Amino acid sequence: MQPGREIVDSAILLATLPNLSTPFFLAPVIATAASHTKHRLIIVLFSRHFNVHYPGRKDKDYLTFSENQALSRTESWDPVQRILTFTYVQAAKIAQQMNKVLMDVDVLLRGLNQDFAPALPSLDICFRVSGDSIAVPLPPAIGLLRQLYIPPGDADPLSGAQTAVGTPSVTAHIPPLYPVTALGGTFDHLHSGHKILLSMAAYITSRKLIVGITEDALLQNKSNKHVLEPLSVRTERVRAFLHFFKPEIALDLVPIHDVYGPTGWDPDIQALVVSKETMSGGEAIAAHRKAHSLPALRTFLIDVISATNASLDHEDAEWLKMHKLSSTFIRQWIVDSALQKESADAQTEKDKVVDAENARGKVLEDARGIVDAENAKEQEKSRAESAQESTEEAKNLLAAQN
Repeated sequence: MQPGREIVDSAILLATLPNLSTPFFLAPVIATAASHTKHRLIIVLFSRHFNVHYPGRKDKDYLTFSENQALSRTESWDPVQRILTFTYVQAAKIAQQMNKVLMDVDVLLRGLNQDFAPALPSLDICFRVSGDSIAVPLPPAIGLLRQLYIPPGDADPLSGAQTAVGTPSVTAHIPPLYPVTALGGTFDHLHSGHKILLSMAAYITSRKLIVGITEDALLQNKSNKHVLEPLSVRTERVRAFLHFFKPEIALDLVPIHDVYGPTGWDPDIQALVVSKETMSGGEAIAAHRKAHSLPALRTFLIDVISATNASLDHEDAEWLKMHKLSSTFIRQWIVDSALQKESADAQTEKDKVVDAENARGKVLEDARGIVDAENAKEQEKSRAESAQESTEEAKNLLAAQN
């Protein structure tokens, strides 16, 4: 495969992160992969910092070397959020520039002490980073794919230097993972913004993730509501993504008709994930739980467009602020695309009618030409016969005179 000449249906990109700095070096690699993929792109980021602990093993009372390299999931919240945001933004920008707004992009995080054996869909090609040797066994299905190695970019195109390594400082004493985490949202036309939110919630969860999904009845005032996905579709898309991202945790996906959902009554929740748009809801939940003597929740904030977010340069930040990662934008794109298609189809039908009329006119013109030719032929024949008769009459007259 030569870049620029082939578009594949589905692809996977594998890359190792040397640390938890924003991976600016992956920008051209992601751009190439996204520009050559039509429907689905899976990006897998490997790092020793994503290594997992195995506390359930009864045969050991110590951590292995690989487990000791793992970072606290809660304390590495900010750098991992930046990595996910940067990665999704690079792919989404290219997809939208090429009018592939509905292209499905998934980003997975994998440790070097984990078996990498996700339930992969049918894939056409595997993109790799030149010089990158991934230190985990890859599934045989990956090895059978065409491999395209892409040169990495600069570490940081803005300053020429890496950002901080991403190892967070220890502040409050919080557990590395929470048993049960909750979050909520509409999750219409599941996009990269949703996936960052869901991924980070799953990232800090060890046992169960509760996702409240807004019921259809509460969405009647949404713009272009006629292209909103029904609750059943939204629920299954969230379930499929989370199972793909972190299959070992239990999922409880529940319809919600208010801001609280299960957080309004369930004492077995320890953490809450909110975005800047849902911070007020998080505050309402905190007040409600306090009033009902429920345990307080540790709140984690997703802030992908912060002005201080080191994962985004000015261009990316402005791109996000234009709401390119939003269900509203996607629904408007769907409506506009449908109108454009209707207009194009109508123009095609109009062109067909015009072509048919032109063809009919040509047939009539040809028919008239044939009739005219036959008439001309008959007239010529008549003139010839008349001339012959005149000649015969002249001969007869001359003979009579003689």
